[in-house]
Amino acid sequence: MATSYKTLGQLDLTSSTLTTLYTCPSATDTVISTVVIANRASSADTFRLALRTEGDAISDKHYLAYDVPVAANDSTTLTLGITMEATDVLSVAAAGTASELSINAFGAEVTI
Repeated sequence: MATSYKTLGQLDLTSSTLTTLYTCPSATDTVISTVVIANRASSADTFRLALRTEGDAISDKHYLAYDVPVAANDSTTLTLGITMEATDVLSVAAAGTASELSINAFGAEVTI
């Protein structure tokens, strides 16, 4: 088994549409250690973060964070330790209408 520490996903999130940040590849387990959300706008915004196991369609049970505020020109760092299996999907959305959020996920992929 090989472990690769890396940036797992980066998005310039400008809409409220739930968007895939990272999908765990086949024959791989992943640990999401940190997600950083930076608000580049001069007004506050909110975000949503969801983990869809086995690529499920989104439902209320999948949300890890829901409408969490990020102050203007500020960032929020989530230290998570989320474990993922093949086909699990980490998704994000901005809740505001004029969002300027940068989303970065960091962690480790373990090839099995």
